[in-house]
Amino acid sequence: MDERRSLGYELDEIQQQMKELEIRYEQYFAGVEKREPYMERKNLARRLRHYINRRIVWTDLKFRYQGLTSRFMSYSQYWDRILRLIDEGKYYRHTAKLNTASATPADNQPGPGSTRDEAQRLQQELTKARQSCGIEGAAPSAARIAAFLDAQREKIRQRYGDKAVAFSIDTGGDKPRIKVSLKK
Repeated sequence: MDERRSLGYELDEIQQQMKELEIRYEQYFAGVEKREPYMERKNLARRLRHYINRRIVWTDLKFRYQGLTSRFMSYSQYWDRILRLIDEGKYYRHTAKLNTASATPADNQPGPGSTRDEAQRLQQELTKARQSCGIEGAAPSAARIAAFLDAQREKIRQRYGDKAVAFSIDTGGDKPRIKVSLKK
């Protein structure tokens, strides 16, 4: 029974180490960590290989070990694919998520002149469209609309590159919406 308990404890440690390694790789891919956690990965692989030739007689622990090994192999393939994309220069690090997490309330103000003017114009048009559709209540603020416009521009930039976009109010549905379209 003591061997079973120690094996279960060892598998718990391996599972915890795998979770920490997954977090370290995600931080590396996001640009938080400067170096790949290669040694941690190598040590975890060594710990998992230690049990390859060992006969585990307890079915539940054998199943857990096989699951951990399978998960590690899946993560390894995923990490290798991302590392290959980074080496080829085809991987886009998602640093925008990091910037929004550290954003201050002052950052949520409308952007430079054109964005602020466009947000105010869209707010006025949206207010008129809401009134014509019989919807009560105030339209979103200009700052909120400007934040939406910036987010949409970023999504389009990521998907289509640096293409110009046009925003308009669409009253085709049950309530007016801001419509985004690419300028041609």
